[in-house]
Amino acid sequence: MEKDAKIYIAGHRGLVGSAILKNLEARGYTNFITRTHKELDLTDNTAVQTFFATEKPEYVFLAAAKVGGIVANNTYRADFIYANLMIQNNVIHQSYVHDVKKLMFLGSTCIYPKNCPQPMKEDYLLTDTLEYTNEPYAIAKIAGIKMCESYNLQYDRNFISVMPTNLYGPNDNFDLEKSHVLPALIRKMHLGKALENQDWDTLRKDLNKLPIEGFNGAAMDEDIYSILDKYGIQKKGDTVHLEIWGSGKPMREFLWSEDMADACVFLMEERDFKDCYDTKAKEIRNTHINIGTGVDISIKELAKLIKETIGFKGKLYFNADKPDGTMKKLTDPSKLHGLGWKHKIELQEGVRKMYDWYTK
Repeated sequence: MEKDAKIYIAGHRGLVGSAILKNLEARGYTNFITRTHKELDLTDNTAVQTFFATEKPEYVFLAAAKVGGIVANNTYRADFIYANLMIQNNVIHQSYVHDVKKLMFLGSTCIYPKNCPQPMKEDYLLTDTLEYTNEPYAIAKIAGIKMCESYNLQYDRNFISVMPTNLYGPNDNFDLEKSHVLPALIRKMHLGKALENQDWDTLRKDLNKLPIEGFNGAAMDEDIYSILDKYGIQKKGDTVHLEIWGSGKPMREFLWSEDMADACVFLMEERDFKDCYDTKAKEIRNTHINIGTGVDISIKELAKLIKETIGFKGKLYFNADKPDGTMKKLTDPSKLHGLGWKHKIELQEGVRKMYDWYTK
């Protein structure tokens, strides 16, 4: 990519897009095209068509998506499959129509089967049944991979698909109804620590920044107690009990979002679609690239790590009546390593950096 090339980052305010923008700026790129959701609804085909015709981006990072945790994925199934399919279809197709030099489509490792062999290799895609709770989202992301492959093969495009593992970092989503497990645990324990210390300043400041179901820092004490209780942060005597969904046994892999961004920019600068598969193969499949660490941790151990980092002294309660989701999801990043990139930030350092960012 040329330093002054027009680069469109779809989803530049999110966890993924903001990290990519920051990385590009650090590398000396200067000519960015960005739009908020209010400025450009990517599910609107006509609006996206007009945008590409007017702006004519040369490179595209498709990091925009409707995302959420296990509760949101399972509850808003229609919303997740519709919005993500529409976003992908519009951006990828218009990138083809307007001769974008290179596009990167970002998905998720939830594309792999529920009982996928571990660690998960790219070749395991579509070999078995998906995890039920996030099946609509996963199907949308699989469609995005196949769309990129198909446009590359039929129209000689240069569209790359990458599948990051569970990400965390600056600009993460801390909404307790819709966030993923790591940011949710950080916020719950931050609130739990404030509650056990009767630190109402911190509690109200947090709720003013990000209200929970409409309750902000101006709410009455009893209302704050009630909404925290609803989300599993309960004061019992002198001790705060914190509920965590599931048994705590599932294993998960986590990647610092800025590491992910570095991998994405590296691939856009240094690698092409032809580098993503065996050119001698009769059938071109599974051209996507896993982006991960190859190291995982149980939810229970993750919770303990976050608890120690934050200094929360309460009790953790794992509610095994709630769903666990897939028991183990570990990527095999060998393909990425072979292409020349490896992660730098380990989980313990990342959690500390994440909490520092959140509190500031």
